[in-house]
Amino acid sequence: MASGTTMHSFTVQLADVDRGLYEQLELRLARHPSETAAFMVTRLLAYCLEYREGITFSDGGVSSADEPAVLVRDLTGRLVHWVEVGAPDAERVHRGSKRAGSAAIYTHHDPARVLAQLAGKRIHQAETIPLHSFDRSFIDAVAALVERRNDLALSITEQQLFLELNGSVLESPVIEHRLA
Repeated sequence: MASGTTMHSFTVQLADVDRGLYEQLELRLARHPSETAAFMVTRLLAYCLEYREGITFSDGGVSSADEPAVLVRDLTGRLVHWVEVGAPDAERVHRGSKRAGSAAIYTHHDPARVLAQLAGKRIHQAETIPLHSFDRSFIDAVAALVERRNDLALSITEQQLFLELNGSVLESPVIEHRLA
């Protein structure tokens, strides 16, 4: 772990009504000194919203050139889903989609700018890759509430996210955009 890295633990009650998924998760996130709180929160939300068997945070952390922030492997260890966070460049998305066969992006930035940055670039199966965004004020409010130890209840229904973090309740739509 890099010097200055801060560990955060989350006890998550996940209720994804849209997918019929109900889980209790114990997560530990290492926040690198160069990582913003908004990026960490978006990374956490991406993990929860993409949750399935084989999901994990990248071994290399947020600065890994070879892995996304969140990834999914099957039981054989083969990479099957690539999840980028923030504003990834087109080459990373292309390479990830090609390696894994499926990809998604979660952003805490202006989605129009992220889409413009990726527009017209060569991206493997771009038409199948969703870009998910949240209200920026929601991400900022969640980031301000994060402590070292956190209790989180997260419910998703009809693309509306309801979150209770350390006693505070917030909500945001999960807005889906397409790259192509």
